Amino acid sequence: MSEEQLVQEERQRRIAELEARLARRPRSAIRPPMALLAIGVSVALLAMQGRDLAYLFSPRTPLSLGAEGDYRPEALLSNRYAQLHGVPAAHGAYEREGDALYVLVGLRESPFVVRRPALPGEEWIPGRPPPPPDPRPFAVRGRLLAEEDAPRYRDAFALLREKGELQPREGRLWLLIEGQRPGEDWGRAGVAVLLAAFAAANGVLLVRGLRRPPAGER
Repeated sequence: MSEEQLVQEERQRRIAELEARLARRPRSAIRPPMALLAIGVSVALLAMQGRDLAYLFSPRTPLSLGAEGDYRPEALLSNRYAQLHGVPAAHGAYEREGDALYVLVGLRESPFVVRRPALPGEEWIPGRPPPPPDPRPFAVRGRLLAEEDAPRYRDAFALLREKGELQPREGRLWLLIEGQRPGEDWGRAGVAVLLAAFAAANGVLLVRGLRRPPAGER
């Protein structure tokens, strides 16, 4: 056998080995454990956004919660667009979000706390006592949340409770976030669609990986 024939046979043998290795590899680069992990992360992220997505598609007609002296506690429904009118309490809690300053102020003789942008005269400098909220009555519309649905503001609720100016209903306060309306945050909906698509794609890969027989059975 000539040297050229030997080289040709060796080349064919290596090609056959390579083809056999490729045939033993999973069709997908993502193995079932990785696909399961990706699905789990996607579902967890979607669940974290569940309340916000529900509000995005909630009714745009505001719940009417009444006004001072005539509030309608029977209309309370968390994660809904609502409106009310009230007289602000003498104390508030302040927070910054980027460069913006917000005030959380309770409404007298009610279970309501309103989060709104700070007004002129309510400028707060960290390290100094916060100024009292503007005392003028006001009307407000926004997203209504039960206290347990707004854990971010736990400290503010506790502070305003201590002042004794609010009247919790069944031990619970309610937060109205001014300006948040349903049907506006479509960016969040887009993220949710991408997460759902990512989970679905990994689900398809998972099914394919589970259906593929082990290498020894081919």
